[in-house]
Amino acid sequence: SCAREPEGGGRAQEEEAVITPARQAYVNAVAKNYVRLPGTPIRASRADRRFASLLYERRVPLRLVYAAFLLSVVRREIRSPALPRLPPIRTLAYFQSAIDELLEAPLDEDYARHLATKITPLVAQKEVQLRALLNQPDADKPRLDTPSDSRGF
Repeated sequence: SCAREPEGGGRAQEEEAVITPARQAYVNAVAKNYVRLPGTPIRASRADRRFASLLYERRVPLRLVYAAFLLSVVRREIRSPALPRLPPIRTLAYFQSAIDELLEAPLDEDYARHLATKITPLVAQKEVQLRALLNQPDADKPRLDTPSDSRGF
């Protein structure tokens, strides 16, 4: 006797995450800020958006994700000029270890603000590149958002 093939072509069906407005806003906020960081792609991939969705499911606060962005970018970019340049960040998952680190020991708010001042010029440079690539005027491109306001880092 022959084994019957399961429905769906033999593949286990993945449980689809419910896309709520809150989840969509979270994923959009993470993706929007990720692509504004130096060394990241100009667009978030589907895999990046899935990763952001997983962070939402894990209930990782946006503030903590942004702190992981700050910490990681400062560690990558503010280093000795004698050291070789690091390769570009290719995926949002790059920040996983910093997120895990901060879940264990969150950044002090004052230190996070200090780090933000360190990367502000780098974010501004990336925004110029994004505007040039997307051919949009300055006024149409928002700055890197923080969870509590839109003043940026």
